[in-house]
Amino acid sequence: MKIHEFQAKAILAKYGVPVPKGKVASTVQEAVAAQKELGGRVVVKAQIHAGGRGKGGGVKLAADGAETETIASQILGMTLVTHQTGPEGRLVQKVLVEQTLPIKKELYLGIVLDRVIGKNVFMASSEGGMDIEEVAATTPERILREVIEPGIGLSPFQARNLAFGIGVPAESVNAAAKAILALARAYEDIDANLAEINPFILTEDGGVFALDAKIGIDDNSFFRHKDLISLRDLNEEDPLEVEASKFSLNYVKLDGNVACMVNGAGLAMATMDIIKYAGGNPANFLDVGGGANAEQIKNAFHILLSDENVKAVLINIFGGILRCDTLATGVIAAARDLHIQIPIVVRMEGTNVELGRQMLAESGLNLVSAVSMKDAAEKVVALASQAA
Repeated sequence: MKIHEFQAKAILAKYGVPVPKGKVASTVQEAVAAQKELGGRVVVKAQIHAGGRGKGGGVKLAADGAETETIASQILGMTLVTHQTGPEGRLVQKVLVEQTLPIKKELYLGIVLDRVIGKNVFMASSEGGMDIEEVAATTPERILREVIEPGIGLSPFQARNLAFGIGVPAESVNAAAKAILALARAYEDIDANLAEINPFILTEDGGVFALDAKIGIDDNSFFRHKDLISLRDLNEEDPLEVEASKFSLNYVKLDGNVACMVNGAGLAMATMDIIKYAGGNPANFLDVGGGANAEQIKNAFHILLSDENVKAVLINIFGGILRCDTLATGVIAAARDLHIQIPIVVRMEGTNVELGRQMLAESGLNLVSAVSMKDAAEKVVALASQAA
């Protein structure tokens, strides 16, 4: 789950990471009131779940209340397009009005899981304010790494190594190391899968601050963090993904035209790969789960067909817990109730597969059977191309 910058900063502040004073506003009037409370020059920052807001016109400086009013009226309600939002952009419904600080140096701090070694890794760079991917591509030697040992956490000496390594002056090292350790504790405590401060700044008077912050939280940990669920902003999520979550369906929308319905994440990934191999483009990732029933399959169809780009559907099921006859019952019911007009290719194997195939064949519906994944992919890509 992604959260907004102002929410991430509130979490980091609880752990002792210095953050600028600021207030979130949903209206122009609230933004002006926040500027008056903070006093003087402020920065008005659009709150959406995407980076590159400044380049897209979503971050602007305001000298006083009048300028804050003008800028807030421009940003609130705008569709902000950045390199992370895609061409459709995101509607800005909140802004963060924040004090400005005398910046001396911009640095980068971040934590992610290194899946190769199976451990979290703390990264730091002297190249703050830039996309870390760009730094990694052009000057990888400027990214320092410290492995966080499970059960031990980031050690003080590691924090100091990072601080000195990215050029923090001696008089600010203790403050920087303290902030680094606090970021690591916050990451571990809330079961984050991403924590990033970019830029992490040094001020003219030797202070350190998280000028921006991004945190992603592992959804699987919510049973431990029920208080964090309230941070979810459904307005920032794809409506189809939100709808799928209501039915315990694992759905991610993509930009292709071949919809996929699969049981099991690994099989779903393999299905998407073989569609690409056959020359097509998957429209989604959809794992209905091993225990899906006919009602869930119907709900899954409803979500798939809500995507106007979908021209054909590939159902690829291994019948274990989800028996093939149960799948067939759900497919037939959905096709009739939803009046599905686009072609559907079904490839199934496993428990009660012969019964399932017989039910599909006797349904009287236009369902195309496939004997293998390769056969299914080739058929569905061809049908999607014809329908496009």
